[in-house]
Amino acid sequence: MKREAMLEAVRAQGAEPWDVVVIGGGATGAGVAVDAAVRGYRTLLLEREDFGKGTSSRSTKLVHGGVRYLEQGNVSLVMEALKERGLLRQNAPHLVHDLPFVVPNYSWWEAPFYGIGMKIYDLLAVKYSFGKSRVLSREETLEKLPTIATEGLRGGVVYHDGQFDDTRLLTHLMMTAADHGAVVVNYAPAVALQHDADGYVDGVTVEDRETGERYEVRAKCVVNATGIFTDEVRRMGQPEVETMVSPSQGIHLVLEESFLRAQAAIMVPKTSDGRVLFAIPWHGHTVVGTTDTPIEVASYEPKPLEEEIQFVLETAGEYLSRKPTRADILSIYVGIRPLVKAAGSDSSKTSALSRDHTIHIDGDGLLTIVGGKWTTYRHMAEDAVNHAATLGKLPDVACLTAGLRVHGWMEGVAVGSDLGVYGTDAEGIRALIAERPELGERLHPALPYVAAEIVWAAREEMSRNLDDALSRRTRALLLNARAAMEIAPRVAELLAAELGRDGAWQAAQVLEFRALARQYLPPPV
Repeated sequence: MKREAMLEAVRAQGAEPWDVVVIGGGATGAGVAVDAAVRGYRTLLLEREDFGKGTSSRSTKLVHGGVRYLEQGNVSLVMEALKERGLLRQNAPHLVHDLPFVVPNYSWWEAPFYGIGMKIYDLLAVKYSFGKSRVLSREETLEKLPTIATEGLRGGVVYHDGQFDDTRLLTHLMMTAADHGAVVVNYAPAVALQHDADGYVDGVTVEDRETGERYEVRAKCVVNATGIFTDEVRRMGQPEVETMVSPSQGIHLVLEESFLRAQAAIMVPKTSDGRVLFAIPWHGHTVVGTTDTPIEVASYEPKPLEEEIQFVLETAGEYLSRKPTRADILSIYVGIRPLVKAAGSDSSKTSALSRDHTIHIDGDGLLTIVGGKWTTYRHMAEDAVNHAATLGKLPDVACLTAGLRVHGWMEGVAVGSDLGVYGTDAEGIRALIAERPELGERLHPALPYVAAEIVWAAREEMSRNLDDALSRRTRALLLNARAAMEIAPRVAELLAAELGRDGAWQAAQVLEFRALARQYLPPPV
C-alpha cells in the first residue's frame, strides 16, 4: 500500500470513469471499497485526512451486538450485529477475540433480571455465539473482577462479546481493498462534486494535500461515506439539502491496567445519563466510557467536557475498589457518533436515536450511507454497494465479503501477544528487526510498541506523519499521551528516514504532535 503508486493509478485512469468512487476513509468507506473491489468494480477511495482520523479510531473497541439496543426493543439490529460480530471473528481472528463481560449485582432483583436478558442475547446469537451467559455467585464475581467494589456486592451475570483494535482493523481493511485492486488514498480530499449535463453527479475533483495537485476524476457512482461530515459533502452538490446527521459526543478515559486487573470487562447497564458504562482491558490498560452528549458542530479533534470527565470518573468510582481521579488519567479520547436524525426527533436526547444505518440518494444522484456502527460495517457496505451497482448501472455481481478473509488473517493469535494484531504481517516486522536489531527496541517502557512498527507503518501502511503513526498505526496517543509526547522525536526521526524528510520537518512534526497530544490530557480545573 504505497501512496505514490496509488496516486499514479489515479493519474493513469485519466478521463476513464471509475465504477465506484468512495468519499471517506473510515469504517464505512473502507467496507464499501472492499466490497466493491471484491465484486470486480474499479474502485477509488478518497480520504481528506488519514484513514480513520475521525470516529472510526475512537470507539469503545467492542465488536458487539449491543445489549442496550435489546432493552430498547431493537431486536433486528441486535440480531444483525451479533451475526456480523461472528463473521468478523471468522474473517479477522487476529484482530477480533472473545471478551467476558460481568454485570455486577448489588440488588436482589438484578441477577434474575439481567440473567434472563443475557439468555435472550445468547439465543439471538444462534450459531454466532461467543459463549454462554450465566449467573455468578459473589465469590465467582470477585474471582473474575478482583478490583470490583465489594460493599453490597451480591454476585453478577457474565456474558460474552467481542473486542478489537479499531484502526488496526481499518488499516487491514484498506490493505484488503488494495489487495483486490482498489485504489485508496489518504490526504486526498474530494474538494468538489462534478455533474453531467443533466445535473447528476458523475465525478469529483481531488486534491493531493501533500503537493496541491488536483485531478478530475470521473465516476459511474459516487458514494458519500463521510460519517460525521456527511452533510458537508452533500452540500457540495446541493447547498440547501436538509441535515441528516445529529452528532453525539462520547468520551473514554484510559487508566493503568491495575484499575481492572482482569481478563474480563465490567458492564454497568444503567447510569445516571441513561447510557451503558464499560470498563475494559485493552492493550495492557483500562478503558472506561462512554458518554452521550449532543453537540452542534463535528470536528476531527473534539474536546471532552468537564462534566463528561466527572461523570465517567464518578460512575467508574462506584464500581471499582480503587476510585480513579483526574491524576490517574493517562489519556482521554473523544469520538463523535454520526447518528441519523429521525423525523420529529428530539435532538437533545441522542441516546434515543437509532443506531441503524441509512442509505439516502440526493436529487443529484449522490449516494450517502450514514449511521450504523463498527460491528455492522460489512453489512452496511453490502447494502451501499448493492445500491451503487443499480445507480451506476454496473454489472450485477453478488456480495462476496461474508466469507472474505481480512488482510493479515491468522488463527491462534494469543490476545496481547507480541505483534499479534498484525497477523501474517508480523513476519515482515520481525524481518525488519532481524535486519536492523535496534528496531526491536521498545519506544517507551510504558507503551507496548517497538521502533520497527513505525518503519513498517511508513513503508507499508501509508503513515505520513507523527499523528498517523502514534494515534492510528500504533495506539500510543490513546494509551498514554505523555509517553507519546516523549517518544515523538524518535518516531519523527524514523519517519523522516523513510519518507525522505529533513530536520525542519521533524522539528515541526514534534511541535505539532505535542500540541495535539496535550488535548488528550485532562484540562486544568
